[in-house]
Amino acid sequence: MSFAEKLCLSAAVVFFITGLLTGIWKYRCMASSPKAAAPRYVDIAHRSSLMYSFAAMLLGWLARHSAFPDWLNTTAAASALAFFALAIGTYIIHGVLRDTSNQLRKPYRLGASSLPPLIIHGFMVFLIIAEVGGAGVLGAGALIGIWQ
Repeated sequence: MSFAEKLCLSAAVVFFITGLLTGIWKYRCMASSPKAAAPRYVDIAHRSSLMYSFAAMLLGWLARHSAFPDWLNTTAAASALAFFALAIGTYIIHGVLRDTSNQLRKPYRLGASSLPPLIIHGFMVFLIIAEVGGAGVLGAGALIGIWQ
């Protein structure tokens, strides 16, 4: 098994367990809420963790079948996985702080503080490049690999 595959499988386990644990958190919030609803970012943290766990497995499958060298597959996988993890972490932070129902609505809140737009939009640009680029490299490598 390549390092890229090991990285993807490890991330999938961490994301899946995070999804299960945030599911307990979500349930507790729902059970104690008069509206039987969890805060938005508690719900988002739960669902995104589960979805990213399966996305990590897909990236691992793509890495397994990729015709590209392991260093490139590992770089691509690590880039995408790092931003999956950062996104989940951000959702958990907003869920704990209950500081916003939309992290992209101005002013950009983090607890009692406001974040400069450059940080938010810069993060989003890097996230797009890392996630789409990483998945694109692995996907192209897998397509080349399976059609050779």
